[in-house]
Amino acid sequence: MRKDIPGVEIVPGISRRKEYYRKETAWHRDWKLAFPQSFREVAFYDLANTDIHRADIFTPSGYTIEFQNSPITLAELNSREAFYPNLIWVLNGKKFKGFKILKHLPDVDDPKLDEYEFCHSDHLSMVRKTEIIQGIPNPKILNFYHPELKGIKFTSNLYSFCWKQPHSVWYSATAKIIIDLGGHFLYELKQRKQLNGNYPYLKMISRKTFVDWHTPPEI
Repeated sequence: MRKDIPGVEIVPGISRRKEYYRKETAWHRDWKLAFPQSFREVAFYDLANTDIHRADIFTPSGYTIEFQNSPITLAELNSREAFYPNLIWVLNGKKFKGFKILKHLPDVDDPKLDEYEFCHSDHLSMVRKTEIIQGIPNPKILNFYHPELKGIKFTSNLYSFCWKQPHSVWYSATAKIIIDLGGHFLYELKQRKQLNGNYPYLKMISRKTFVDWHTPPEI
């Protein structure tokens, strides 16, 4: 049974004009085709604001998936996240400038790292949390060869990355963000909460797994 969005009604039989589809990118269309037709372009009537919203994908379990090929404003991001309670963004990362995956990371929630914070640099390193709390201007930088960190195990699916010209609005998102760089794998943009500023990192998942999660077996 489909879980609908509170305060809105699904509007059957409403589709976007042909002119709109001609403007859609091949990337956008290919993603929609990965899901059953009944999931695509689901229209909702906003009872409060008398507006019609169209979800790129709306699943029977109540998740909305929006495929974003270009940057958006913070106001637009907040508007869509407020309207769709279970929203997932899928971003076309192939258009990001200065974006590069760097190194494997340890488990960022490993209890052995509770007293350390990741440095905000392209080089994988950490600082002691106590030095951040004490306000030391230049805390000692520790790499993973340091005796305090040596032996920490690294994961196979978590990565550091650099983004020289970031679309910073995405760091303000509250919904899940999936970055598509092409190929069989996707990368969820996550953030580790830290005193010296949240540390963004990537979690790799397969494209097939992502689609399967949101497509019931009977479909």
